[in-house]
Amino acid sequence: QVQLVESGGGLVQPGGSLRLSCAASGSVFSINGMGWYRRAPGKERESVAILTNGGKTQYRDSVKGRFTISRDNAKSTWYLQMDSLRPEDTAVYYCYAFRLQIGVGLLEDWGQGTQVTVSS
Repeated sequence: QVQLVESGGGLVQPGGSLRLSCAASGSVFSINGMGWYRRAPGKERESVAILTNGGKTQYRDSVKGRFTISRDNAKSTWYLQMDSLRPEDTAVYYCYAFRLQIGVGLLEDWGQGTQVTVSS
């Protein structure tokens, strides 16, 4: 299993920036990719960004050009750099890691979430 801990959330003014971090422990060698999703009050969970070990990225349209997902070389920590934040970005952000095991399928591990509030 993989244990994940998010950090870096907080209160920021519109137009400001935050950098979220996700620290992984456990079977980090087996991680095939990582990403972030968020859940705003009264809304369903939505994917924010995904990064595979091959370097492929995917962002939802509303954050393209503003958010950047990255990882360190050891794959023990990954980040979400959030620039030009908007009030509608307010949500609890969760990091996740996925592992593709042959003969088993896709396995996912999730963090506990970190609150991001964008308000003046």
